[in-house]
Amino acid sequence: MTTEKKPMLSVAEALQTLLQAARPIYSAEYGTEYSAEHSPEADIEQISTLAANGRILARTQSSNLHVPPMDNTQMDGYAVRAADCLSGNARLRVSQRIPAGVVGAPLERGTAARIFTGAFIPEGADAVVMQEQCSAEQEGDQTFVTIAHAPKSGEWIRRQGEDIRAGAEILSAGTRLRAQELGLAASVGLASLPVLRRLRVAVFFTGDELTMPGEDLKPGAIYNSNRFLLTGLLQNLGCEITDYGIVPDSLDATRATLRAAAGEHDLIITSGGVSVGEEDHIRPAVEAEGSINMWQIAIKPGKPLAFGEVRRGEGGGNNISNAAFFLGLPGNPVSSFVTFLLFVRPFILRLQGVQEVTPQSYLMRADFNVSKADRRNEFLRAKINPQGGLDLFPNQSSGVLASTVWGDGLIDLPAGTTISQGQLVKFIPFSAVLN
Repeated sequence: MTTEKKPMLSVAEALQTLLQAARPIYSAEYGTEYSAEHSPEADIEQISTLAANGRILARTQSSNLHVPPMDNTQMDGYAVRAADCLSGNARLRVSQRIPAGVVGAPLERGTAARIFTGAFIPEGADAVVMQEQCSAEQEGDQTFVTIAHAPKSGEWIRRQGEDIRAGAEILSAGTRLRAQELGLAASVGLASLPVLRRLRVAVFFTGDELTMPGEDLKPGAIYNSNRFLLTGLLQNLGCEITDYGIVPDSLDATRATLRAAAGEHDLIITSGGVSVGEEDHIRPAVEAEGSINMWQIAIKPGKPLAFGEVRRGEGGGNNISNAAFFLGLPGNPVSSFVTFLLFVRPFILRLQGVQEVTPQSYLMRADFNVSKADRRNEFLRAKINPQGGLDLFPNQSSGVLASTVWGDGLIDLPAGTTISQGQLVKFIPFSAVLN
């Protein structure tokens, strides 16, 4: 009996299918599907802003205050009334000194206030003259300053609410919090933030040939580099990871691990065993415990990808669905790496509630030639050279993990195209997809 061969999916088609299937662990869109035993609020944690780096914001945040809270100075200098300095050489008595954190007295006419960066502008002053345009001298117990400038009203003053107005939205739900978002939250006094619980991901690896580093490498065996690779990638995304290690090449062992993983996790990821050989047990195991689609994607490296769901037992898990998602990656390490970056990473971000999952890319000059076109969409490991162009790693094999360490990112080369030296190509830096 013959099976009709399905056409390969494009990268865009495969990614669209994944993202459409993704169910965020918390979303108002799905809130009605939660059971009475599990409120959607159970997926939200209120944590210290200091501890929120890398987490996903669960609710939109607004400011309760103006930033800055009052008019303040951008410079060290003298706060003055502009009308007192029209001559461009005014001599004024220094009536007070205002460091940052101190509220000065109202400014008398015909006087100046010595003021320092960030300090609040005293009532009556309407300009700041930088100290480089001023010269001070002491006369007895009085200080006078000569203002060698005719300032305009508002000069070097940051107005109240210039950065943020009270009531303004500062961070949207679904934002992946970085250092700058945490600094912004702190600037309006937010000591804690509501974030989504960490996505729970189970990983395991199939293949009796796999050996852990530190163990003797027997004939025919290989070290399990994918265990370290995928675990590190998941840690970068802030996931809570359960590592089931190396699972024996048997259908029963694979099914048992899938059942155990589905009960407490949102997503199960495997590496290897997604082909159709007698020792490849992933497909029949997932089919027995749920459902699976085997995709052939027009991509190089990383052609095979499996996507499906594994049923949960009674009471298992606390996702909105009674199944855990499943993703089966190819076993070759570079294939596993590339498919993770292109498909698994955006899928995980969408599960976490992030809407914008497309990595930044840039047009850069190729300082090499690719004369042979491939029928698949290639992702070539490349490095930015000192001249601002891209160099190509000489061996683009799916087993050469050294190319991912040497390179700075991936060149997205569409199917059926070549590259001529000097041509602009689409470059996805690893910095855009490894955090």
